[in-house]
Amino acid sequence: MQKLSTLAAESLHSNQSVWFGYYPTSTIVSSSPGIREVMSAAVAYMCGHLNTLGGLAPVLHSQHQQGTLELELGDWMKNRRYRIFVFDHDLFSFIDLRCDKWPAILITNPKSVLVLVFSPDPIISVKVFIDGIELGEAENSSGPLYVLKWSAEAYMTGLHEIKVLVKDAAERKQTRSHLFSLEDDVFVSFSLFPSLILLTDHYIVAQVLFIVIVLGQLLNKKEAKAKRTPLEILHWSLSLCIVFFNAIVLLTLCTAIGPWFIGEIIDGHMGACFAFGVIVGGHFLDGSLTYVVGITQMAFFNIPLTAYLCWCLLCRCKGFFSHLRHTREIVCVPIHFFMFLLLVYQIYSCFFLLLTYGTLATFLSPMKLWLVVATLVLGRRVWVFNSPELRSYVIELKNCQST
Repeated sequence: MQKLSTLAAESLHSNQSVWFGYYPTSTIVSSSPGIREVMSAAVAYMCGHLNTLGGLAPVLHSQHQQGTLELELGDWMKNRRYRIFVFDHDLFSFIDLRCDKWPAILITNPKSVLVLVFSPDPIISVKVFIDGIELGEAENSSGPLYVLKWSAEAYMTGLHEIKVLVKDAAERKQTRSHLFSLEDDVFVSFSLFPSLILLTDHYIVAQVLFIVIVLGQLLNKKEAKAKRTPLEILHWSLSLCIVFFNAIVLLTLCTAIGPWFIGEIIDGHMGACFAFGVIVGGHFLDGSLTYVVGITQMAFFNIPLTAYLCWCLLCRCKGFFSHLRHTREIVCVPIHFFMFLLLVYQIYSCFFLLLTYGTLATFLSPMKLWLVVATLVLGRRVWVFNSPELRSYVIELKNCQST
């Protein structure tokens, strides 16, 4: 952050500056004063990574509170997207295009109607319209630059739309338009969805959501013994057996605060990965995507495992001593199969950890390999659970259901 602050200070004497980076600011974890504040003097920050969100957001453009534009660009590999940007008398203009779309048009200065036009074939005509009224044809000044002289007095106030229609010798036509204003205090707002994607600090949202899920899991266990409503019988049944109850609490705490794995994080440097960050080489790196991984782990394994153990214990309390001979096999079989698929997913994550961080990290991974072992042990234990206390549990269950 100190180096970026130095670069920002050096660029203050420039008339305009543009920042380039791979990640959007919404996915960057930065120390005070924050990455957006450091680049606040720049006219734009150009980035990638999110691209088009798999087609959900073909255009990801927004503006920081400090005034800096944040401009995500679609990928070149699949979508063949590229960007042209220009400074014309300190006015910043840009356009995002596909490589197979010709002619390429960029309006650089609406005040003077300066237009850049690119095409593999000669340009036949460049027509200019403002607010739907044709002003005439722009003339070629030099290279790709086309100019149209006009009078701006009629457009001094409010927002106006300028549109350029270009035709080349190959009979290809393209139209480009955007809003402009000759007033200094008029701003064009950006769409809500791109602004949410680019301006929301997603690592904070993920952190809060992860904490809420963990606390919800723990509080459900803590209050299970006092609950007697039909919707909470499953959690209540888990609380009957202190062994299973403590095991689930321990697994939740391990995911929340314990190390997920210990190993060679980067070449030659040992470290440990937690939900809240990574410790490696004596340095602590704040977590961002780790919270997303934690949410995935809780939602797709820990919580379903809790529900499965609750259901199995409930079956035992109801007198079904063989889960495969449940009176409602149409319900029983899918539940076991679903849990089996989740276990396969957990085993696959162990294999992925092995490929990424090596053998040591795999064996020292409480959230991966150890959790697989714990799941097998708990699953076996709950299937054959026949404690002398089971009779008292059955009586308590009948009392619960009768109330």
